[in-house]
Amino acid sequence: MQSTLRKSADPLAAKADLLVVCVPDPPTPLSGPAAAADAALGGMIARAAKDGEVDGKPRSSAVFHAGDAVGARRVAVVGVGAGTLEDWRAAGEAAAGAAGAAKARSAALAPPPEAGADEVRALVEGVGVGAYRFDRFKSADGDGRALARVAVHSAAVRTADLRRADRVVAAVNGARDLVNTPANHLTPTLLGERAKELADATPGLSCTVLGRARLEKLGAGALLGVAKGSDEPPRMIVMRYRPPEPARPGEVLGLVGKAVTFDTGGISIKPSSGMEEMKMDMGGGAAVLEGVALVASLGLPVEVLAVIPATENMPSGRAVKPGDVLTAMNGRTIEVINTDAEGRLILADALAYAAREGATRLVDMATLTGAIVVALGEVYAGLFGSDEDWTALVHEAAEASGDLAWPMPLHERYRPLIESKVADLANAAAKRQAGAVYAAQFLREFTDGLPWCHVDIAGTGMVGGKGTGFGVRLILEVAERLAAPVPA
Repeated sequence: MQSTLRKSADPLAAKADLLVVCVPDPPTPLSGPAAAADAALGGMIARAAKDGEVDGKPRSSAVFHAGDAVGARRVAVVGVGAGTLEDWRAAGEAAAGAAGAAKARSAALAPPPEAGADEVRALVEGVGVGAYRFDRFKSADGDGRALARVAVHSAAVRTADLRRADRVVAAVNGARDLVNTPANHLTPTLLGERAKELADATPGLSCTVLGRARLEKLGAGALLGVAKGSDEPPRMIVMRYRPPEPARPGEVLGLVGKAVTFDTGGISIKPSSGMEEMKMDMGGGAAVLEGVALVASLGLPVEVLAVIPATENMPSGRAVKPGDVLTAMNGRTIEVINTDAEGRLILADALAYAAREGATRLVDMATLTGAIVVALGEVYAGLFGSDEDWTALVHEAAEASGDLAWPMPLHERYRPLIESKVADLANAAAKRQAGAVYAAQFLREFTDGLPWCHVDIAGTGMVGGKGTGFGVRLILEVAERLAAPVPA
């Protein structure tokens, strides 16, 4: 989808398949473009509002056939609720849904004049995310109609604002494409090739993909241990963005994303029902890959180091077994209690590598535990942190981005859950309690004391059997905060 700015044009005259106007909750009295559209339609919108068919609530929409009254064939009225940025994103998604139902190829967005640049950008992002389709493997795509062009009629935004929104949409939907792609079409090797393609197309961004031989020299025994059961070789994808003039010289944002391109559970095999969704167990890696490229494409003055450990987790005669002991890159030994707790193993090496290679603060993202889904469902990710100020910054960024994350506890009294009788650490506990917490506690052991946050996206990164792109906008918001100079 491509958006363009139309500052001076009359939205009611716009030649588009769909004109989108916005109303708050409650929707009356109508004002701005909504009132103008209502007048052109002979009061149809006002009558629908009176009957409760237009209520202004977030994600609500109503579509009216326009005839010759306006330039568009149809008018969609979407609700923006109380007007939070989350409400505006939801309104955009509702508009995209209306466009899809109407088989619209083009739309004209006419937000009210009081909507500021942030609100309009959120609306455009919502449209782009809502219009997403994954039909790469469909032999026939209906009539092939999908929303492709959006004209934005607003004096509040600049062309640069819409370019930013378009890039955010492309990155979020790019992450969704990666997560939704079947595992036989996206192996660790192919994920590395995608990272190289992005780096080649993005100024200032470089990519190095570490293979098995290099990982052995580095002592990445945890990642290599998980990879033993698969015929697909593991990869550690390392992406660096170095701006010419960073706002905070010496500050390096370390991003780490879990990329298990298919997870059977290994010897501790998962139930067969729903296992096809385990192609999505690389949502954290997808978000980090697209997120760092987004930061670089926008030219933010913040240095970023992204590390994405990629592997399959398969059962075979070579696979790591319960009771085996692995040695991670930082020298810590790990008893494998459950081979389906593999994500924390590959993240251990990636976190240690990021710390070794100069990261000064860390954020990792991973579809890590079913326990966080039980705790928080599909609305909030779990946010764990070792540093109060850093955790507060990431939490604020989550709220602003719409990639919501709820602070969870970390306490030394949880540490016995990761203790082993035969090694430094165990990757799982015998007690069925605090599963998401002790997984985070385990990861903390590999952060070298740096300010660190762990974002468990098991509930938010894959919803209804589809990737959401969760985490991309959070990464951008975190980077934008670090791109601001340190207050004097």
